[in-house]
Amino acid sequence: MTGRVPGADPRLNLSKTVVLIVQNSQAELDILGQVFIGFGVKAIRKHISLQDAEEVARRVDFDLIVIDGDYEDDGGYEFVKRLRREREGRNRLAPVLLVAGHTPSSQVFKARDCGANFVVAKPITPKVLFDRILWLVQDQREFVECETYVGPDRRHKAFGPPPGMQGRRKDDLSPEVGFPAGPDLAQSEIDALLNPRKAVA
Repeated sequence: MTGRVPGADPRLNLSKTVVLIVQNSQAELDILGQVFIGFGVKAIRKHISLQDAEEVARRVDFDLIVIDGDYEDDGGYEFVKRLRREREGRNRLAPVLLVAGHTPSSQVFKARDCGANFVVAKPITPKVLFDRILWLVQDQREFVECETYVGPDRRHKAFGPPPGMQGRRKDDLSPEVGFPAGPDLAQSEIDALLNPRKAVA
């Protein structure tokens, strides 16, 4: 990877990464394929047909799926929804980048709600794509499964539940502060906590 992409992290080795690229035009499919080859990826499957892509996703394990959001009838978004909801699907948890020609907030929300990890706007540059892959590598969000949504946690920052709302995650803190469990600290004790001193032998 060193020297392939300006500003790229040389520690990110993609040579063993298996990528599925699904685009609705041969030109975009070829361009993205060449970009991933430039990243050092050797195993790339490319499809224009969503049906063919779904069929191969049932047989092959992928480390990354790049899907076009510009198919008719929201075909790309529906592809991601079906991928996430296949209980025995081998790529159910695979990271998904959705690329789209237009990315107004409505499209971003749609991509988020279908279960995609991130959205990338066209035209895609190697630098932007590589940055998104770095984000995916560092993404620590939990996988959420409920009646209305399956995919990575849609909240990127865990600020807890909104005021007055019950938290849905087991690690959500209560919005209520509650009463003190003991006596207040003296000012000298607070100062010692904020400015710890080394122990004297």
